[in-house]
Amino acid sequence: MKKFLKLFVAFTAIGSLVSCEATVDDESLPAPVDASKIDISVTADATNLVTMKNNTPGTIAYWEYKDAAGNLMGTSNLNEAKVMFPFKGTYDVFFTAYSKGGAVPAEPVSITLENTNESYFTAPEWEMLSKKVEGKTWVVDMSGPIGWAGLDYPYNPSGSDAWSWLPTYAEASWAMADKNWGEMTFDLDGAYNVSVTQTALNDDTQTTKTGTFSFDIAKHKMKFNGGVEMLYGGDYHPDCSDWTTLNVIELTETSMRLAVIRDQSRTGEGKCQIVFHFKPKE
Repeated sequence: MKKFLKLFVAFTAIGSLVSCEATVDDESLPAPVDASKIDISVTADATNLVTMKNNTPGTIAYWEYKDAAGNLMGTSNLNEAKVMFPFKGTYDVFFTAYSKGGAVPAEPVSITLENTNESYFTAPEWEMLSKKVEGKTWVVDMSGPIGWAGLDYPYNPSGSDAWSWLPTYAEASWAMADKNWGEMTFDLDGAYNVSVTQTALNDDTQTTKTGTFSFDIAKHKMKFNGGVEMLYGGDYHPDCSDWTTLNVIELTETSMRLAVIRDQSRTGEGKCQIVFHFKPKE
């Protein structure tokens, strides 16, 4: 009798599971934005300040802008983005409207600027970095090639993470081999041009990539575009997910320090800046 009761309970439970009907969610995603209804404007003033404005309701903007050679100059996700294009020439602006229904690209917009805004480059940092049209090449300064710093260093000295350690090579020779790690050249010859020749970690093989860059002097930020990454020395590449978004720690005629964020330390260390030190090539 007990065995019969156990079997009855088991079959009853199975039957109740089988008899349950699946709940179907009939709610579907909204339709994508109609491409014909995307409303954007791209205008430029006399100084070559380009305003890109998204007037399409219910969408999130994504902009890309490229020069006539197809080099990516930058991106933005602002509904109204203002970007300085100081060089004369023709540029293509690409817009994608994001909504719950997905992403819909618009037709590219071309804009032609007749003159270069020379006054945009009057800040001394442009001369220090690139010698403007002439160009300037930097190499790793092996007298003190690398350091580490907190995320508040150096522009928020009262912050809780403003520490720094910028040793000489003699104090931290273990940090990297003393060799030619390559070179990095900036110029403003018709565009924000950058070229990086990187020496491999374990031999002297070199790879050169060219692209463009942007430099926000007020925010101490630099960005490389077109697949170019910052020059570096040592075995640090796997510790940082982004070698194109840089913090400008120091810039003078004879010294430049650029930092990347260590955000995936292989040894489990916390997030910080890895600061690389450069000097002009002789």
